Amino acid sequence: MKLTGLRSHLSYEWFGVLAPFDPTCRLVTSPFFSPLSLGALRLLFAVYSLVTTITVLVFESVRFHDVHSFFSYFTDLSYIGVVAYFWASSVQTIVFVLSGEKAYPLQKWPRILQFLHVLLYTTITIFPIIVTVVFWSLLASPSTFSTRYSAWSNVSQHAMNCSFILFEILLTNAGPSPWSHIIPCFVLFACYLGVAYITHATQGFYTYSFLDPSVEHGWLAAYIIGMGIGYCILFTIVKGVCTLRCRLVSPSPLDPSERVQSEAIDEWEHIDVEQPKESTGSDA
Repeated sequence: MKLTGLRSHLSYEWFGVLAPFDPTCRLVTSPFFSPLSLGALRLLFAVYSLVTTITVLVFESVRFHDVHSFFSYFTDLSYIGVVAYFWASSVQTIVFVLSGEKAYPLQKWPRILQFLHVLLYTTITIFPIIVTVVFWSLLASPSTFSTRYSAWSNVSQHAMNCSFILFEILLTNAGPSPWSHIIPCFVLFACYLGVAYITHATQGFYTYSFLDPSVEHGWLAAYIIGMGIGYCILFTIVKGVCTLRCRLVSPSPLDPSERVQSEAIDEWEHIDVEQPKESTGSDA
């Protein structure tokens, strides 16, 4: 049996990385801002998010001697993703402006880096929203605004993060992410459970109280399943919003990767089975 769709199913094209890559420069343009303004805004978000990350890391290290747990929290990990994306996208956008708006470096870089960039875009349009929803619905308490530092850090990491992301979703030409990204991003999201329980095994505490089986009991499974379902719903909503925005205001049509995926799915569904050779007299 020969599965002709397997190669298409696992190709870069399936994951939204076409050749040539982003020929209409959608990743560095906006329907509402000039490339220069877009680059400046992305750089502003990059600087603010980096300063926030460094400040939180240093403050918790000096004040609470808690630096070892910094990378155990999904909030901090997802915020680092926001930092990485805005620095990467701002540099690409600024170089695009300096080149006379003809091209940007990522278009000529290896395809693995192109894939990682578009996958990073998908993660930052999903994970920070999950962080914000979970924090304000399950974790926020009177201590959230008990001090100036606490109020500033919580607003920066659990509110302004979403404002940065909504800017990318609604006001740029980037996206929508291909359906194929739902799987690797879900794997990354699920792997955080391993990080949470490794943290408990090595440092003796649960990063989030609702992950403690001794407290939540049967509700723990409900929380985990609910977050998995919520992730899939959120991915669909974000993709739908980006698709609608592209159709309404973007100057270029939807990413051809959408068509590539449709063709790949058709090939995958029609499995090419090699027919047995007809017997001939010479085979006897």
